[in-house]
Amino acid sequence: MIDTLFTALSELLSFQHLSYMFLGIALGLAIGVLPALGGIAGLSLLIPFIYGMDQVSALAMLIGLLAIMPTGDTFSSILLGIPGGSSSQATVLDGFPLAKKGEAARALSTAFISSMFGGIFGAVVLTGFVFIARPVILAFGSAELFMLALLGLSMVAVLSGRSLVKGIAACCLGLVIGSIGAAPATGEFRLVYDIEYLYDGIPLVVVGMGVFAIPEIVDLMRSNSAIAGEMPLGKGWTRGIRDWANNWFLSLRCAAVGCIVGVIPGLGGSVVDWIAYGHAVQTTKDTSNFGKGDIRGVIAPESANNAMTGGAMLPTILFGIPGSGAMAVFLGCMVLIGIEPGPSMVTTDLHLTYTMIWSLALANIFGALACVALARPISGLTKVPFQYMAPFLMVMIAFAAFQSTRSVNDLLALLALGVVGVLMKRFGWSRPALLIGYVLAPQAETFLYQAVQFNGWEFLTRTGVIIIGLMTLASVFFGLRNRVDEHGNVVPVTDDVPDVPQFRAHLPQIGFAAAIFGVMVIALYDSLQHDFLGKVFPLSVTVVGIVMLGVLLWELWHGKPGHHSHFDAELIDTQSGCAPPRGLWAGLGWMAALILLAVLLGFVLAVAVFFLAFMRLRAGATWLRSLHLTAWAVGGIITAAWLLTLNFPSGLLQSVVDLPWPLR
Repeated sequence: MIDTLFTALSELLSFQHLSYMFLGIALGLAIGVLPALGGIAGLSLLIPFIYGMDQVSALAMLIGLLAIMPTGDTFSSILLGIPGGSSSQATVLDGFPLAKKGEAARALSTAFISSMFGGIFGAVVLTGFVFIARPVILAFGSAELFMLALLGLSMVAVLSGRSLVKGIAACCLGLVIGSIGAAPATGEFRLVYDIEYLYDGIPLVVVGMGVFAIPEIVDLMRSNSAIAGEMPLGKGWTRGIRDWANNWFLSLRCAAVGCIVGVIPGLGGSVVDWIAYGHAVQTTKDTSNFGKGDIRGVIAPESANNAMTGGAMLPTILFGIPGSGAMAVFLGCMVLIGIEPGPSMVTTDLHLTYTMIWSLALANIFGALACVALARPISGLTKVPFQYMAPFLMVMIAFAAFQSTRSVNDLLALLALGVVGVLMKRFGWSRPALLIGYVLAPQAETFLYQAVQFNGWEFLTRTGVIIIGLMTLASVFFGLRNRVDEHGNVVPVTDDVPDVPQFRAHLPQIGFAAAIFGVMVIALYDSLQHDFLGKVFPLSVTVVGIVMLGVLLWELWHGKPGHHSHFDAELIDTQSGCAPPRGLWAGLGWMAALILLAVLLGFVLAVAVFFLAFMRLRAGATWLRSLHLTAWAVGGIITAAWLLTLNFPSGLLQSVVDLPWPLR
């Protein structure tokens, strides 16, 4: 095993593999600077580019991005006072006050070295666990693996947000989307309706970016402001390192907390920073400076959130249970490059397991150094108005989505799921629950039919199945008592959501719930048309989904004002008297315009027209600046396509006019 570990290290240190890891770090850093996008959107962007890559290089790039995301989030948390992601919320409490005092450099350097230490600690823990877990994993059969998939699905109880029925319904919707295409047991095609695009199912990148990236971009576009104000970095880079050295034991304890929380699927970055921050406060005698600029309030969450990545990888790669929303996408990426999580990761693919471990450690070291080196130019980017960045992100998302199957239907599916994602976020539906359901659907169904074929329904009496079943029940029990939403906020016990007493104010979310109810009924009818092994899984899922949606519709119709199911981000907050910013559909309209132009004109011409229109009409830029940015956008995608041998969506115009290559 030691030989395998060092063999993996020597492979990773090759120039090619290091180059891909640096590429992942660069992309992760670029996305991490932008508030709210997070690792799910970043990983989704990488999916089209890992096709055809060897497994070690693809893993190096993916883990490079995963490792740097929590570190990159630190910029917006400290410089802007806006959490860069769910795992960097607690950093804001003391990091932003330090920045306002002119000590941003001190806070950033402390955060970077804490993140680096936490990431290395997580990799060490992952290494040790592989030695311990190997005999246990090898004893697992299909029945136990199916129960582990159920354990992963039980994490929806934690991530269901304010409304449990919305969380379960979202998970069922994800399971339905994940079951589109051929049934694993019988090969029957489900929910395809003679649409060729659906025969292979909807690609992961389309689901991930449609449900997560588009809603976040739409929200950020509504602010109409710069990502940050004029916040100087100040001095104190070496002082920040000394601060960490003086509190190294706190960093060690919080890194251990991060690993433990990361191992628990479904929690991950949602709560790890708050647990670590709470630990720092509880173990400090003088707490008067916390929340006002105490450096320990930066060390604790930053040590924990990077260590959490190593902890979250444990259930993901060894048991096939995603430890977080980002790990759900990472799990899908593993399958795409031909890696099957589970027992093979400690036997035939052990070298790949160690490749991930070494990649995680190296990426944290290089990522922290890159953050220090690029701190000043990155802090300058945060002062750029977001409306100048939004069109670049939209083009990047559309371009990456198209590479999934290289069909224009990728773009149409992206837009449809973007609408669903925007509405889910508005009405408080758990988007991580949908993603976990989507990713685990094929795995859960495959292991179920294998268990039934090999052991019959007697597989439920196996010792391992019973033990994991009890763990699942415990997970549900504790998850219901400690629910968090997708932003890491603990769900209050009392019903206190922003609400208004008028019934008509609830009609939009009643309509959305009714539409999802209709989708479940269609899926139920479709499942009844198939053989037993082809219908048992989707039938069970849709029945649960219909029951949950029925309960939800009753709550929306009869619940009192402030009921947890009534959450609507567009309602006036009766406590603050503030209305949300306008333009919920404007951002989505621009995305729809880009996709429609791509269908009509082809992608390159569409980007040119879209950029000019966006810069002139939405951003209010001058003609000179608009043309300059348009040239950069068009040149960038043409260069990317040439370097990576990727195709552009072809438009109806190309069926009439023979355009030269750059415009195809």
